[in-house]
Amino acid sequence: MFSHRLDNESSLRELALGDAAELFSVCDANRKFLRQWLPWLDRTRQPADTRSFIEGALRQQENNQGFQALIIVRGRIAGLVGYHRIDWANRHTSLGYWLAEAYQGRGLMTASCQVLIDHAFASLNLHRLAISCAPGNTRSRAIPQRLGFTYEGLLRENEWLYDHYVDHEVYSQVQREWRAGMIKRLAPR
Repeated sequence: MFSHRLDNESSLRELALGDAAELFSVCDANRKFLRQWLPWLDRTRQPADTRSFIEGALRQQENNQGFQALIIVRGRIAGLVGYHRIDWANRHTSLGYWLAEAYQGRGLMTASCQVLIDHAFASLNLHRLAISCAPGNTRSRAIPQRLGFTYEGLLRENEWLYDHYVDHEVYSQVQREWRAGMIKRLAPR
């Protein structure tokens, strides 16, 4: 079971079926905010939809395809971060994430992503990790930029977002870049 303390008030832990009601409640309360950039909100209409998502996430983990982790602040669900399907033949994956509006601007997502990046490269021995987000989603784009990812390019009209296509900017980091960054982070100052 994956878990990681971020600070005195916040941590990451794997999803469980018992999280369905609270996770749905957080999504529902943040529906308008999250709907700006996430295409799945209209398909999440009741706790059973969230339970189905969690069941899929648990199958993903059972099949060694990565996992989804809840971001917990003071015992409450604040968001989610996780791996998309891992391509073991090429040793790469991508990260997906969202955070409730009330928790924005605290560095929670940057810290959460850093934990999953470290896990991907150190524990899973992956070679490449990508993050993709819409150009207009400035908060999401700031995450890979802050974490030292390299901008690779623009995927035009990459995702259907309810009534229109949005472009995606793609950022990546490879294991050797992560190792170099770790050396800098661990160096005495």
